[in-house]
Amino acid sequence: MKSKNIALIVGATGLSGSYTAQRLKQDGWTVVTVSRSAVDLDWSDRHIAVDLEDSAASKLALQAASDVTHVFYCTWSRQANEEENVRVNALMIENLFAGLADAPIQHAALVTGLKHYLGSFDDYAKVLPYTPFMESSPRLPGLNFYYAQEDVLFDHAAKRGFTWSVHRPHTMIGFVIGNAMNMAVTLAVYASICKHTGRPFVYPGSPEQYNAVADVTDARVLAEQLLWSATTPEAANMPFNTVNGDLFRWTWLWAQIAGYFGLEVATYPGQPVPLEQQMADAPAVWAEIVAKHGLQDIAVNKLASWWHSDADLGRTLECFTDMTNSRTLGFTAYQQSSHSFFDVFDELRARRIIPS
Repeated sequence: MKSKNIALIVGATGLSGSYTAQRLKQDGWTVVTVSRSAVDLDWSDRHIAVDLEDSAASKLALQAASDVTHVFYCTWSRQANEEENVRVNALMIENLFAGLADAPIQHAALVTGLKHYLGSFDDYAKVLPYTPFMESSPRLPGLNFYYAQEDVLFDHAAKRGFTWSVHRPHTMIGFVIGNAMNMAVTLAVYASICKHTGRPFVYPGSPEQYNAVADVTDARVLAEQLLWSATTPEAANMPFNTVNGDLFRWTWLWAQIAGYFGLEVATYPGQPVPLEQQMADAPAVWAEIVAKHGLQDIAVNKLASWWHSDADLGRTLECFTDMTNSRTLGFTAYQQSSHSFFDVFDELRARRIIPS
């Protein structure tokens, strides 16, 4: 019975966690959410506020989740270097499973990403990957916190007899405020500032990324795949790339985004012009925009993550993925990538977060 499915969503306020929680709720699941802070989430039946880096606190707090049947781990903690990334992120997932020692877990899903193929922040793209990224590709040499998280998951699954899945989305597109990796909201703010000030709407990244084949991941597609893998026996114990299913080049998509906001596409200068530099005065400009249009008073640095979009758009290599594992097992979810962005832009306008 659906009512017996009790999901624990770790990282419930982020993109992947919030969309997954809402999708499971729609399907009749009981949803238990976990984040560092106490929050009131419409889609949560029970919220647990705990810092998973604290072993003792985790063990105590997770007593309230002793009935969960499925775990969806959708979070990470960025540290100063990859050695610390490995230590902290492995500790967090270890503390989670230790705190759920008595829970009747049937399946646990881990959301990671394309650094599985590209390497860690410290070793990013030092080994040139083959595209499309293949789920069967071996791990890269060197430290990578994704691998450390996987190893903890695999160990507990083997010891306790539950199944697992690992999901590797590309750049995530969806609506959430305060997320450090939200390109759609970042570009909406950038476009709104360009329109307000008359600045050129210039692609900020590298020429390689501007002209290369790319893909992205709609948070709704990831949520569908997480639900599918948790309820499809044939999908047990497999990694899955997770993207929309279409391909594009930023030369095309940039024009689509410009058209949405009624902007002209600026001539690309042939080199990166990072948003972090372009938007140095964004706090003051955004305050003007908020006042002029009567928008919600949300600080621009809570909306936009300039550094992360710069990193994604500034890559100097082609990045797109193959979804053989899930496609051959019948997973068919598809989303047109331009509309992934447009849907977020529509919601931002409807909520009075950006100007209409």
